[in-house]
Amino acid sequence: MRSVRARAALGATAVVALALVGAGIAVLLVLRAHLTGQAGLQAEVVAREVAGQLALGVPYDGLETRDEEDHPVQVTDDEGRVVAVSKDLQAISGTGTDRVVPVRPSATAGGSSDSSDDSDDGDGDDDSAAPGRGETDPDDADFSNGTATVDGERADYRFASVRATTPAGETLTVHAGAPLAAEQQAVGTVRDSMLTGLPVLLLVVAGVTWLVTRRALRPVEGIRREMAAITASEDLGRRVPEPDSRDEIARLARTTNETLAALESSVERQRRFVADASHELRSPIASLRTQLEVAAAHPELLDLPGAVADTVRLQTLAADLLLLARLDAGERPGGTRVDLGRLVREEVARRAGDRIAVTVSVPEGERFEVTGSRGQLARVLGNLLDNAERHARGAVVVGVRAADRGGVVVRVDDDGAGVPPEQRERIFERFVRLDDARSRDDGGAGLGLAIARDVAVRHGGTLTVGEAREGGACFELRLPGAG
Repeated sequence: MRSVRARAALGATAVVALALVGAGIAVLLVLRAHLTGQAGLQAEVVAREVAGQLALGVPYDGLETRDEEDHPVQVTDDEGRVVAVSKDLQAISGTGTDRVVPVRPSATAGGSSDSSDDSDDGDGDDDSAAPGRGETDPDDADFSNGTATVDGERADYRFASVRATTPAGETLTVHAGAPLAAEQQAVGTVRDSMLTGLPVLLLVVAGVTWLVTRRALRPVEGIRREMAAITASEDLGRRVPEPDSRDEIARLARTTNETLAALESSVERQRRFVADASHELRSPIASLRTQLEVAAAHPELLDLPGAVADTVRLQTLAADLLLLARLDAGERPGGTRVDLGRLVREEVARRAGDRIAVTVSVPEGERFEVTGSRGQLARVLGNLLDNAERHARGAVVVGVRAADRGGVVVRVDDDGAGVPPEQRERIFERFVRLDDARSRDDGGAGLGLAIARDVAVRHGGTLTVGEAREGGACFELRLPGAG
């Protein structure tokens, strides 16, 4: 089942089916309990009526019950013997004994079963005073389910058991039943209705879920078709349709278009990078080849320093391109603790013979440690110093200080012409040189600042440019401190 619509319809149908089955079972149980309670109440009323007659001394064969066909009665004594039953009761179960033949059919509830005509002793006094009155048990009746056969018809009954005491002190138990036919019929009717309506309702739920899901997923199918067309045509300028709704699918379409735009921009940057790299590599390679060809034909004309310079430039450009490729591939910086103050002093010491003297401003005795790649951070400082020396008139100042929240700031100032505000972000793009009038040998390939910012970002920091106090450019590298 690979269709989302089918899975959604099946899932919704299953959930509704479980809910309806659970609710139906609960309804049937409540209905059965209610109707069984009603039958038990009827049976208790009949049982108490018979118990009241026994307490008044009514003979067993004189007991009266209402509607004997619907309310069978069985009376037992303490020993479980049957002493009275209702008329036409042929069989019974669920009352503790299944006997339906009284053991003393002629006994009375008030005294002995033997009657005597010698009550008059001759002196005119009546010594057989009227018997006293018994009592019924006021406690709640006991209930049970069973069956009874009355006048040849067998049915289920709810029996209520009530205890009574006759005027003679005999304790009896009255078992009276109420039919459960109405309860069974009502429960059966409700159950049949549920079984009949449940499949129809589930079909309706499945159909509605299918249609609603189909309508909801229609924009997704449009997005899929457009993405397939974009993949086939390799035209990243196309965009998927965005529905007018504000739901998840509309957000998916917008996110997809944003992803396509980012992908298009990335591919375009990659194309420009390849084109610029090819162009930058072509110049030193062509120059070096020309010098070698001339040297091959005329060894006395070999410009050895120029060949070495072109080779160095080619090597530097190749190293820059490889570093950018590693950064673009997501290479993580190392976890070495680096003291930026010491690293700055080392980088400045290597430039002792440069055209512009570099002034170092690093507090003595303090450590400014960060975590990262020592080689990459040295590359950032070298690129910033190269850029400052290339544009400075006569002074370059580099300083290190602590920043807020444990960070470290490296600042490189020069007294050159500075960077116009509108160009301060553009200079960090690859192969961008604001001094295009200069020769490529003097101006570089335009990768130094791009590499510096990428490395700073990879280390969790930032690299920005502003205006120095001397009027030149001020590059500020901010990195989080170690720990």
